[in-house]
Amino acid sequence: MARGLFSRAWLSKTSHFQARLSYIRVKYLFLTWLAVFVSSWVVYVQYSTYSELCRGRECKSIIVYTGSWGDHDGVIKCHLTDILHYELGDELEPKKEVALFDKPTRGTSVEKFKEMVASHLKAKVGEQANLSSLVSLIFSLADSNKDGHISLPEAKSAWALLQLNEVLLAVVLQDREHTPRLLGFCGDLYVVERVPHTPLYGLSLPWPMELWIPTGMRRNMEQWFTPSWPRKAKIFIGLLELIEDIFHGTFGSFLMCDMRASTFGYTNRHDLRLVDGRRVVAEEAFKQAMILQRCEDDKDCIYGVDCRTSCNHVEHRCKAEVAQPNLARACGALKDYLLRGAPVHLQKELEKQLFACMALKGSAEQMEMEHSLILNNLKTLLWKQISHTNDS
Repeated sequence: MARGLFSRAWLSKTSHFQARLSYIRVKYLFLTWLAVFVSSWVVYVQYSTYSELCRGRECKSIIVYTGSWGDHDGVIKCHLTDILHYELGDELEPKKEVALFDKPTRGTSVEKFKEMVASHLKAKVGEQANLSSLVSLIFSLADSNKDGHISLPEAKSAWALLQLNEVLLAVVLQDREHTPRLLGFCGDLYVVERVPHTPLYGLSLPWPMELWIPTGMRRNMEQWFTPSWPRKAKIFIGLLELIEDIFHGTFGSFLMCDMRASTFGYTNRHDLRLVDGRRVVAEEAFKQAMILQRCEDDKDCIYGVDCRTSCNHVEHRCKAEVAQPNLARACGALKDYLLRGAPVHLQKELEKQLFACMALKGSAEQMEMEHSLILNNLKTLLWKQISHTNDS
């Protein structure tokens, strides 16, 4: 009898416990569902705010992905922070969130948008450039789906990307071969062809080893991992041709303000490619920004890695003219790269020409004849050495 009562009591408690457990499960399931629903709604509302664009204003830093675009291997990029006047100093505008997708606004006519683009390009590349042709190229780019019309999302995306040095350069040099081809864009994302060999040279070492290896030894070690000399000569010729393309080109002159190895790469055929164009800036925009930059010393007048002007100590403003042309800085950056492994009979003449190149001062415009002579002499010397080889 006692055993029966005990069994019934135990069964009753067990049933009660199971019922309570089921209630708790249902409660937590409901709360979990509610949390997921609310979170999803918040995400949806946030996303729908920018539904006209792929990524809207969420792109705040440099992001690079690899992927494919049709039949092409591509690099998907997202960076809206390389606008010139945000990087030169606090005297201009302090860094802040760039609200580039606010323009053009709804109701803006095609003609008004064309005026916006023309005015922006004029400030960037100056009056001498063939602005009408450049505007036409931009409009061709903006029509991403090639339906003959530019929608508001396409116009907003094109306007935002047009602020970027790299995208502007890709448009300007789209018929040349030394920059990766711009495959497409969507919102704040754009896709360029992938360059198989990057950087131009260098080692990727664990950071403890980087601290342990002296700079000079590391620089020598980096030169071990480079192509054969004829192939390096072909790559350097590609750099000289790129410098020609952006000096007094159809759409104005540009300054290459980062000559580090990470800026460049090359194809399987050893053709040079500019893989990071964020520091290639229109010379007119560079000048206008530099004269607004306050300075106490010449070291305050630097853009990117190596575009320098001098400081006017009376007005405490940077001067507009760059200290060295692209060619001089390219020769200085790749002197060791090109001399290592060069044929013995060529070493002396090649070194002589490289040092003459590095000695160029002032802008290329001020010394156009000397600039062209040195560039052509270098190209001729290198082509003469490799024109009969398979590497050419």
